[in-house]
Amino acid sequence: MIERRLSGVRRVPVLEGVAGWVPPRVVANDELPAHWQTDDTWVRRRTGIGTRHWVDEGTSTGDLALEAARGALAMAGSPLVDTVLVATSTPDHPMPAMAPVLASRLGLGSVAAFDVSAVCSGFVYGLATAAGMIAGGLAERVLLVAADVYSTLVSPDDRGAGVVFADGAGAVVLRAGEPGEPGSLLAFDLGSDGEGHDLITVPAGGARDRAEPGRYEPVDRYFRMSGREVFQHAVTRMTESSLAVLKTAGWAVEDVQRVVAHQANARILSAVGTRLSIPDDRIVSNIERVGNTGAASIPLALAHAVERGEVHAGERVLLTAFGGGFTWGSVAMVWPDLPSA
Repeated sequence: MIERRLSGVRRVPVLEGVAGWVPPRVVANDELPAHWQTDDTWVRRRTGIGTRHWVDEGTSTGDLALEAARGALAMAGSPLVDTVLVATSTPDHPMPAMAPVLASRLGLGSVAAFDVSAVCSGFVYGLATAAGMIAGGLAERVLLVAADVYSTLVSPDDRGAGVVFADGAGAVVLRAGEPGEPGSLLAFDLGSDGEGHDLITVPAGGARDRAEPGRYEPVDRYFRMSGREVFQHAVTRMTESSLAVLKTAGWAVEDVQRVVAHQANARILSAVGTRLSIPDDRIVSNIERVGNTGAASIPLALAHAVERGEVHAGERVLLTAFGGGFTWGSVAMVWPDLPSA
């Protein structure tokens, strides 16, 4: 586990733009496949989700990432960055990484560009990566995009994952700034536990598949998750990580004015809030309308919170996530005064 406070360094990342993007196709609970044998009440009771967005044929992760990136750059007031990071579990291709292609589509030239792979914790890991590059003088302005299209990765016969996972993208622009100024990211906590690697996984499709011909079935190329076991791990790790990053930042739980957690499931969000003793009105959530969008969930929730006026300049904000690997992480930051979305 890594815990770091950035107030002791001269350069810290400062948030200056955020945007989200979801595909236009909205799928309500009553429109889910009939063979899943669900209804609106059943889905809402178990997940808190009412609608989600799925891509249409011909739309890829990169297309969603492009739209979110454009929005974040527009809010930041400049299309110029020197580093592009993309967090995703559903890349357009196994190789090359998505970030160089995205940089090219944005017309950014020969900037540094690479992907971050930490499943649903990818955005938090990406923030930490950007922070390290800015602190070390390797970057001045970083575009971080998180995007996933889980509707293409979940088996058509997997009701449990199918009702939860959705498609979306979120992006932020970070610039080098001074510790303590509005928008600054102050502290990080990162961790992992590879013993849980098989509880959130896509077993086939990689080098292991090619190294052991005949081992995997076609269904093994789809996403799978052991929901009950993951629930407990997610609640425990996000709670512990949140407390660790607050300690590193020198904040008490009572100091936190907004919590933006990975939008995994409404029951997980509620359980984390309860364990942290944070009131429901301080927890930002958009899962009811967009579902679980993987790595995109935190920046997409932030973008929607800005649109709805739910987060304000100067507020102390806690970000926390949990994903496959297992991976988890948290960030403590002070919210900036952003232009209207």
